[in-house]
Amino acid sequence: MNGSVIAALSLGFWLGIKHALDADHLVAVSTIVSEHKSLWRSSIIGTFWGLGHTASLLGVGLFVVLLRITVSPSIAPFMEIPVSIMLIALGANAVWQAWRERGISIHIHAHAHEGQDAHKHLHLHTHKEHDHKHHLLRLGRKPFMVGLVHGFAGSAVLMIAVLTTMPTVALGLIYIAVFGLGSVGGMLLMSALISLPFVATAKKFSSINNTIRLLAGIFSVAFGLMLAWDLLHEILSRQS
Repeated sequence: MNGSVIAALSLGFWLGIKHALDADHLVAVSTIVSEHKSLWRSSIIGTFWGLGHTASLLGVGLFVVLLRITVSPSIAPFMEIPVSIMLIALGANAVWQAWRERGISIHIHAHAHEGQDAHKHLHLHTHKEHDHKHHLLRLGRKPFMVGLVHGFAGSAVLMIAVLTTMPTVALGLIYIAVFGLGSVGGMLLMSALISLPFVATAKKFSSINNTIRLLAGIFSVAFGLMLAWDLLHEILSRQS
């Protein structure tokens, strides 16, 4: 390989790391990481996100390289819409899980006391959180799918437009693999860092843990709504 090719691949690796640090990526992964109490599991989540992201990039990149397709920037907002929907869904699920594990549920029970007619009482019940061991593939399923969605998003697809400048198909695919390796490494480290407050508060500070999980979910919903609003505004402004 000549110097220019090595430089391009090195740049691809660095861009992969940088791409993993995009705000929407970190918000999505943080909602998944919040469900776990292990640094190891959180790192695995980041790894599977990167693998899913790379898989979709390879799929799209193959078409770009083979067919020399030019991706128009005008379609980028439309391709980002699934990301905003996904962030809202992930956040809503995180809020629901955190609220449920707060330990409060309301039930109505009917009672019949001696000498009295049957009547109903409103009861509050608490639930203890159960920590389950997850199979590796089951653990990675959600972050892998989230990574796939992010890989098909506009910013990632526009990034691989650089593939049309690669002299050969093989070199273009190597570029995507190097970019993907950077994104896997970047998200592995970031998911581990993001998990620290969740792991640190999981056992001895369950109330704090539950609160920050709830806040992470609310932030994801808010971020998804803001992203959807910005995308809608951008689409409408392009059409006017």
